[in-house]
Amino acid sequence: MAVVSMKTNEDKRVVLEISVGAEEFQKAVDAAYRKNIKRMNVPGFRRGHAPRKMVEKLYGEGVFYEEAINNTYPAAYEAAVEEKGIEPVDRAEIAVEKVDADGYTFTATVTVKPEVSLEGYKGLEITKTVRSVTDEEVQRELERQQRQNARLVTVEDRAAAKGDTATIDFEGFVDGKAFEGGKGEKYPLELGSGSFIPGFEDQVIGHKPGEEFDVNVTFPENYHAEALKGKEAVFKCKLHELKYRELPALDDEFAKDVSEFDTLEELKADIRKKVQERHDSQSETEVENKLMEAVCQKLQAEIPQCMYDSRIDEMVQEFEYRLRSQGMDLKTYLQYAGTDMDAFRSSFAPQAKSQVQTRLALEKIVELEQITPTQEELDEEYGKIAKQYGMEADKVKEILPAKEITMNLSMGKALDLVRDSAVITEVPEELAKEPSGAQAE
Repeated sequence: MAVVSMKTNEDKRVVLEISVGAEEFQKAVDAAYRKNIKRMNVPGFRRGHAPRKMVEKLYGEGVFYEEAINNTYPAAYEAAVEEKGIEPVDRAEIAVEKVDADGYTFTATVTVKPEVSLEGYKGLEITKTVRSVTDEEVQRELERQQRQNARLVTVEDRAAAKGDTATIDFEGFVDGKAFEGGKGEKYPLELGSGSFIPGFEDQVIGHKPGEEFDVNVTFPENYHAEALKGKEAVFKCKLHELKYRELPALDDEFAKDVSEFDTLEELKADIRKKVQERHDSQSETEVENKLMEAVCQKLQAEIPQCMYDSRIDEMVQEFEYRLRSQGMDLKTYLQYAGTDMDAFRSSFAPQAKSQVQTRLALEKIVELEQITPTQEELDEEYGKIAKQYGMEADKVKEILPAKEITMNLSMGKALDLVRDSAVITEVPEELAKEPSGAQAE
């Protein structure tokens, strides 16, 4: 392999001209011959025993060229990229320019990571919102645990009310015809949950077990089923049973039942501590986001669109993976959400832009500050990953190259450097919420 030339074209993509010599190419042609000869018929020879020259005479000298090229150009391209020290950020466009028995020449056109300049990332001035836990927050969490531990009790002598769980049969009709997916039997519906079509649950309220009744609704215009969008429907319903949530008393016995504590006051103190930890974590995350936003504003780089598109691709794939783990595919999700793939991808664009710029900025700081983790830090990181996935550390090292782990740790250190050098002013949440220019009386 030899790099004949390297240039940058009008759209700032790099064009590499690469040649593969006769010796390397002929080895690949011979390998293609050995792989394919068993299925080729050559008059006068048993199948699989015809000499390569006879096959080429019959089928043409270049009969094995395409396969030989496909088997050799990827390695030649990778070697050229390494030799020239460029970092591709998209898939190369390959075009074969010349091929004969002496080898071939091809061009690889690829977008590379942009040149980046960055100054003024130390000594940044930002504010940090300090949040204190309120009694109301503690009470809300306590009541959430109370609801979580409630028991359902059958209603004996009254009509359905908001908050009840009604067990119903229902069948939906549009223009007098039943529609697919509109029927259910002994379905438990929490009234007021908003899980059914708007207006449905309100019309169940007021009915008693044993009653049969109609519910009239109109499907929303953005409903996931195309045939039902905006349509008026009638649901024939029967109410079988009503249950309500009986909440346990908030006392020491409740604390013992739901936690490791013996008293309600101890449980409240633990809740306060955990809520404060969440507030502190949120504030730290906000500080990091503010710092990186400020750093990215100082970033000088012509970032190619394909870098943003690639990150969006990754985010969509990650989202789809989470959906599949919950038993749903992306197509079904988009139908329920009333959107299409283009709009869905666009929703990731701001986050993708921020993440790409943040990575470029942190990588530049790593370069400028010559940041690198110690071997001990690398081993510790591999150990954390191994524990997380239940694997041996050596196996993780085979899967994740040291270069990638090193860069991730280095970028973490770069963020620490930015944070440690910043001037961070703490502001209580109540003051942070005041309109700009407001003054305390």
